[in-house]
Amino acid sequence: MAATATAISSRTNARVKQLRAAFAGQDRLSGGLVAIEGEHLVQEALRSGIEVRTLFHTERQKTPVGLDRSIEVVLLTADVFASAVETRSPQGIAALITPPKFELTDMLDRATSPMILIAAGLQDPGNLGTLVRSADAFGATGVITTPGTVSAWNQKALRSSAGSVFRTPVVTATAAEIAEIRQKYGIRLLAAVGTAEEGVLAAPDADLRQPTGFLIGNEGVGLTEEWITLATQRVTIPCPGPVESLNAAVAGSLLLYEASRQRSSTAATHGADKTAIPQIPGPLRRRPTGATR
Repeated sequence: MAATATAISSRTNARVKQLRAAFAGQDRLSGGLVAIEGEHLVQEALRSGIEVRTLFHTERQKTPVGLDRSIEVVLLTADVFASAVETRSPQGIAALITPPKFELTDMLDRATSPMILIAAGLQDPGNLGTLVRSADAFGATGVITTPGTVSAWNQKALRSSAGSVFRTPVVTATAAEIAEIRQKYGIRLLAAVGTAEEGVLAAPDADLRQPTGFLIGNEGVGLTEEWITLATQRVTIPCPGPVESLNAAVAGSLLLYEASRQRSSTAATHGADKTAIPQIPGPLRRRPTGATR
C-alpha cells in the first residue's frame, strides 16, 4: 500500500514546479527526471520496472493498486494538475520517473542475431515513438538514434511509443560508433530507400535472419550520402500503389515486421532448409517504391 497522499492546491508548490519543468524538458529544474501522463503510461512504467519517484493524481483518480510504499504520492486539485501537464484534456494522473539508462552492449551482447533500427535524423517525435513501439512489438534488440534525431523522451514520442520506450533499449550513437559496431558484430546495415534501382533489394528478397540494422532517414530528405555510403546495401519496400515514398514510421515498421516474420518462420521450421526465405505473396511484390518519408 502506498504512503498517504499529501493534498496540494498551490501552483507554486515545489513538487508541482518540478512536474511542470519535467514536462517542459528542463532537466536542471526537474532533477533529470522525466514526466509521464495518463493511466496507461503510468501502468506501463510500473509494469516495466521503471523507477517511479513521485505519483500525482487528482481527486477523481485513485492511487494504483499495489503501488510501492516508497513512491511519494501527491494529490492535486484539478486546476493545479492541469497547470502542470501539457495535454489539453488531462487524464488526472501523472508521474515523475527516472529514465532507464541503456548502452549499445545492451542490444548487441545479449542477442544471438541482433536486429536494430537506426533513426538517422528523424525530426517527428510521433514517428520515432511509433518506431520504438514497432521495435518492441517485432522483437528488435534496440533502437539507435543519431545526433540531431528527436529525443525518445520527447512527450509526443513517449505517448506514441505507448510505453515501449520503458523496455526497448534506445541509445544515441554517432556514425563512427555505428561503423565500429557494424564491423565488430558483423551487422549488415540496410539503408531504406524509396526507389527500385539496380542493386536495391526488395525487402522480402533480403535475408533478414542474420544480424541486421535498418537505417531510416529524415522525413523530408531521407538518408544522407554519408549513411548510404556506410550501409552494406540498400533495401526498398515493394508497393503496388502509385506513391513516391512511405512515411518513415511505416517503412521502418514494415521492415521490422518482415525481419520478424523471416526469423519466426525459421524458428518454426527448425531443421528445414534455412536457405529458403519465405516470401510475401500477392501484389506487394509487383512494383517497389517508397521507403523513407
